[in-house]
Amino acid sequence: MIFGRTTTRVPDAHEALPGRPHRSYDVAATHAVLGTPLEGPVPAGHAELTLGTGCFWGAERKLWQLPGVWSTSVGYQGGSTPNPTYDEVCTGRTGHTEVVRVVYDPSVLSHHDLLRWFWENHDPTQGYRQGNDVGTQYRSTIGVTSAEQRAEAERTREQYQAVLDAAGHGAITTEILDAPAYYFAEDYHQQYLYKSPHGYDCHSSTGLRLPD
Repeated sequence: MIFGRTTTRVPDAHEALPGRPHRSYDVAATHAVLGTPLEGPVPAGHAELTLGTGCFWGAERKLWQLPGVWSTSVGYQGGSTPNPTYDEVCTGRTGHTEVVRVVYDPSVLSHHDLLRWFWENHDPTQGYRQGNDVGTQYRSTIGVTSAEQRAEAERTREQYQAVLDAAGHGAITTEILDAPAYYFAEDYHQQYLYKSPHGYDCHSSTGLRLPD
């Protein structure tokens, strides 16, 4: 978001802020829009994926509207600081990026179609930024929780890179990781654009589509 400080390098673990053993704030029990548990276990037959596409406010609003999505939340992932706060993440000294945790039914929303949304709804070539938002907390990431997700993430990355190459765009910088520890963001960030519908929502994209 525009309020963050510009950082251009993810800190090593020994450089990161120390964090804390437990979260220093509470989050709501249920999703403000979908009414499903925010922190509950993944229901049987459902899957979980975390996606970093820049500012998590606008991304979460788009994702909770997709058919097959059971729940969404926003949080911090990929760094070294345990249980960080938003202010700490914005310093660039935690190593975390802003992500949306998506719990979905793959029989309704396939891994492929969810990843299609991911590639087409941000610019994965920008490195440590998205649009007007600059800093390591805005980098592009996919946190997978299964071998099937990883295979589809890598396959669609290759497909989208070919589309980008043909259009004269640069290399994809997206990190594909076995989902690291996920730390819920503060409650006011959860479903932020439902609570504040005219709030900040800045996303950039290439305007290019992933092949079917």
